[in-house]
Amino acid sequence: MTAVATSSVDVLAAVRAIPDPEVPVITIDDLGILRSVDLDGDRLRVVITPTYSGCPAMEAIRANIQRVAADHGYEADVSMQLSPAWTTDWMSADGRDALARFGIAPPHVLKDGPVAVGLSVRQVTCPLCGSTDTEELSRFGSTSCKALRRCVSCREPFEEFKAL
Repeated sequence: MTAVATSSVDVLAAVRAIPDPEVPVITIDDLGILRSVDLDGDRLRVVITPTYSGCPAMEAIRANIQRVAADHGYEADVSMQLSPAWTTDWMSADGRDALARFGIAPPHVLKDGPVAVGLSVRQVTCPLCGSTDTEELSRFGSTSCKALRRCVSCREPFEEFKAL
């Protein structure tokens, strides 16, 4: 069965709405890894950037883009762009809010360039109770882009999406 081509607006919106396979409460567009999506006749030209080099989710994202395009009657050419490197500054406000609602502390916005390396302890707000009295349990959580933390006030563990 061949899909009937839908409007370009529908297919572009459907690609933007694809959830991240590792954190499905945020779309690839809100995560900021969808660099561009353009329609060229019956082909979609999509450019994505990994959050980390070697991110295992990129092949799943590529396959999801191709599936969504095919469901709308288009073929998708998906390429990966590594430079400039992805930064958490590319996350949308909606994406940050979705992470917090899900219980993952969103990264702070880095307006002045790269992440500074310092000796002070990072203050991360608990997405469950709002306390800033939190501690890092492990620099790496369920994925390499997240850290495992615990709130000292409510004693609940939570993940933090690390700022890059």
